[in-house]
Amino acid sequence: MSEYPLIADHGLIGDLQTSALVSTDGTIDWFCSPRFDSPSIFGSLLDEERGGHFSARPRADAFDAKQLYFPDTAILVTRFLTEEGVGELVDFMPVARGGAHEAHRLVRLIRCVRGRIEFDIEVAPRFDYGRTPHTLTVLEDGATFEAGDTTLTMSLIRDPGDERLARAEQTGDGDVRASVVLTQGQERGVVLETGTHEPPRAVAVAEARELFDGTARFWQDWISYSAYSGRWREEVERSAITLKLMTYAPTGGLVAAPTAGLPEQVGGERNWDYRYTWVRDSSFSVNTLVKLGFRDEAVAFGRWLRDRVMEADGSPTGPLNIMYRIDGDPNLSEEIVEGWEGYRGSYPVRIGNGAAGQLQLDIYGEALDALYHADLAGIEFGQQGWLAICRLLDWLVDNWDQPDEGIWETRGGRKAFTYGRLMCWVAFDRALRLAARWGRPAPVDRWRTERDAIYTQIMERGWDAERRAFVQQYGEPILDASLLKMVQVGFISAHDPQWHDTMTAMGAELVSDSLVYRYDPAASPDGLRGSEGTFSLCTFLYVDALAREGRLDEARLTFEQMLTYANHLGLFAEEIAPTGEQLGNFPQAFTHLALIDAAMILNERLDEAASR
Repeated sequence: MSEYPLIADHGLIGDLQTSALVSTDGTIDWFCSPRFDSPSIFGSLLDEERGGHFSARPRADAFDAKQLYFPDTAILVTRFLTEEGVGELVDFMPVARGGAHEAHRLVRLIRCVRGRIEFDIEVAPRFDYGRTPHTLTVLEDGATFEAGDTTLTMSLIRDPGDERLARAEQTGDGDVRASVVLTQGQERGVVLETGTHEPPRAVAVAEARELFDGTARFWQDWISYSAYSGRWREEVERSAITLKLMTYAPTGGLVAAPTAGLPEQVGGERNWDYRYTWVRDSSFSVNTLVKLGFRDEAVAFGRWLRDRVMEADGSPTGPLNIMYRIDGDPNLSEEIVEGWEGYRGSYPVRIGNGAAGQLQLDIYGEALDALYHADLAGIEFGQQGWLAICRLLDWLVDNWDQPDEGIWETRGGRKAFTYGRLMCWVAFDRALRLAARWGRPAPVDRWRTERDAIYTQIMERGWDAERRAFVQQYGEPILDASLLKMVQVGFISAHDPQWHDTMTAMGAELVSDSLVYRYDPAASPDGLRGSEGTFSLCTFLYVDALAREGRLDEARLTFEQMLTYANHLGLFAEEIAPTGEQLGNFPQAFTHLALIDAAMILNERLDEAASR
């Protein structure tokens, strides 16, 4: 099997319409264009031989690599230290302004900081997941790769009259290889452009630096709006920048992750495509971003969500789909990329997502909770929006009391999941609050009746008297970390004896050295083979629950320990293996949202305790 970097050995760059992963050895091994959910151009992270890559690394036999973000930005700097010299590879994507664009730029600046250093460069695209062959045209100032209607232009960064420091050659596979020798102070590089039919040109070093300065200013100006000044500010703001990177600016949609096919278990089949917008993730993001001070992003997410509610163009399972493409398209048919071996043999590689048509009742509560908090923040939805909410609730009145696939998108059949009922309670509760807040006409008596019926049902059937805990599904003594949200949404008091017993049970069964499993697949079969790691989202939910219960020392220690599992840039994948290895799609929006929420509530409770 081919050699693959660790999932955690990557940084993320992007332009708010698409993104790329850059490994610590200087390889871009995942890049899709023109959108997050477009076919890949570089995809060697999922098949080292067939996926395509853009590598830039020292020729030296041995070197150390260090990676960091330029302060308060999404500009990635990879430093290479060799015996002869020190070099830097600076990767960024100038932010795409306005609406959706076909053209996107990826800039790779290569400079020598000290001594002398030689870089080997290889540009080897494989279009459409390697399924579409390409032709290559090499010119004096770069090269053009063409595959069907897709064009990738490579322009060299150098000043007119500069000495030719690079030697380039075309390979038999239609790729470009080059080497460049730099001495202290010299700077060269490459600008990749997709979606343009202009020929390659020499890009002056000063122009490349202007692109760098403009990109840095954008990110530094953006993060300056953060209202957070508490503990763990650096981690919170890095998470905020990461969430911004995963935002499709033309619609405001937030992708769950910018990757597809990264496994929850190496060699297993739990390999999903996360390059879409989940109603659940976007809903949680609204409240988080409002609290951080990023009102424009909250407004954009709120509008995206409002549009889906008003369209009510879901599937046969209900008026809302659980996920959509970033432009709001509900069609996400799932297919397998034949011939790709998957990350470290984790086959199959799936694109699209077959869970899109599932019934997951919790999304209605998350959507209404987001709209409620958006309203509190002054983000109005108007009369037509209110009528759309009423139509959603009309459907929910008749449909909440049925089995569903649940928050974890199990493929083992529908069950009476407690979390789905909990969030249906939230949907009715928030709708009632909105009606009262604005005096809107609504069947409030009916909504109140359904809300109270759900509450009674959860207390009677979601509580397992023998386990002394709220359980995953009715009639089964299985614990589920999603129920850590019960206190956060106001269903039960953090100091209620039933909640105390539930936390005790979860701590004993789902928590392992401060890390939290979402549930036990052996006790609750989900229709898939293999196991999984601890779920990073759930660990941060556990911190939140501990803080609300007043167990501040435990909460703080758990949070601090969890931060040690971040990668060198502060990024988290979906899961963490028992070895500490990051698993699953990377980076994951849900995890970074939960990190911000946990940091904010823990900081608030620590301040309250200190003032007493």
